[in-house]
Amino acid sequence: MNIVDTFGHYVERYSDIRPERARWLLQKGWEVQKLRQKATTDRRLIPADRYLAALMMNTMIAPLKHPERSAIVSIFTPCEMLQEAGLHPYNVEGFSCYLAASHAERSCIQQAENSGLSETLCSYHKTFLGAAEKGLLPKPQCIVYTNLVCDANLVTFRRLAELFDVPCFAIDVPMQQNEDNVAYVAGQLRKLAEELEQQTGRKINLDSLKQRLARTRQTMRNYEAFQRKRADKYIPTDLVTPLYAGMTGNLLLGTKEEHRYTQMLLHDVEKAPKAKGKRIYWMHTIPYWSEALAKQLRFQEDAQIVGCELAHPYPPELDFDPEQPFEAMAKRMVYHSLNGGIDRRIDAGIRHAKAVRADGVVWFAHWGCKHTLGGAQLAKKRFEEAGLPLLILDGDGCDRSHGGEGQTATRLGAFLEMLGGEEHG
Repeated sequence: MNIVDTFGHYVERYSDIRPERARWLLQKGWEVQKLRQKATTDRRLIPADRYLAALMMNTMIAPLKHPERSAIVSIFTPCEMLQEAGLHPYNVEGFSCYLAASHAERSCIQQAENSGLSETLCSYHKTFLGAAEKGLLPKPQCIVYTNLVCDANLVTFRRLAELFDVPCFAIDVPMQQNEDNVAYVAGQLRKLAEELEQQTGRKINLDSLKQRLARTRQTMRNYEAFQRKRADKYIPTDLVTPLYAGMTGNLLLGTKEEHRYTQMLLHDVEKAPKAKGKRIYWMHTIPYWSEALAKQLRFQEDAQIVGCELAHPYPPELDFDPEQPFEAMAKRMVYHSLNGGIDRRIDAGIRHAKAVRADGVVWFAHWGCKHTLGGAQLAKKRFEEAGLPLLILDGDGCDRSHGGEGQTATRLGAFLEMLGGEEHG
């Protein structure tokens, strides 16, 4: 048993008998890993992505250290108001990824299923709910979520609100893209600001919020510029960096730290060598724990992931006025590429894949995600009509017990071989 297995074993063991001890162990273990990262983060990563790894770890540790100043959120909840209210975002998908990386997810999933949740519910949500039910997760000050993209949100956050007995704020995002719906969501956000002020006793300063939204807009522009510039560059990457970019690019929009990350990206891309190998654009989450995937895509010169839809789910024509912060945040949600019919998501994927000069696309059919599973065959048809070969790869992004490593290795290997063609450069 290696050190991670041992750590996960004790977290799971204590969570059944002394959950407060398990929570302390989880926090200290992640703090040690944070210190270790400074010395051991793979130097093949560009400086911006090494900075990103530390930024993501800080985001995960903060709610453990200061739960009274945290808010559980769904992944696409606009967090600028939470930042103004002094609340750390405490996210289901991100936290579950870290529990899985700590080899502590299995007992949490089993707990959730034993308490009546369906086996077909998303494993990220089952991991988080199970951890909460076991007492592994600290009580937040409040919960803020949307119905955007994931229907599991409607189950998860209501159940968490009952379990923790904390205020729960739901943001209803209509599926149609129009200005009436932007105004409708903006009205909800204004109400949320009032409720957050009452909950925290901290005034949300409108001028400061406008500054955050201006920083958000520049951060988003920086990242899109980086993606365009990397189209003819080789940037070594692992399997977690695209997920970190997706997480922080939603949870930390508006912060100086996320803005700095995108500035570093623009600096690093200018020094990157010419593109080489096969370039893969990734749709949906990545099973970062997969050895089969790592063997063929982790720091490989002949094939690498060059983009992930979760990191930039906004159409290029989307712009907003920071001087109208509530409308700006509302517009991000209403015009989100994953909001509405599957065609909007596919169109965005094709556009992004072409922008980075991808040779092929992987559509990861994550077990439990109905939106992704249901759209897979249409996506394959549409991407290939656009000249982009697409592999539908089945699996689970969080629950490694689902296995399928042999099939992953065989199908991905055959797909990369099929792409063939000349290298970029």
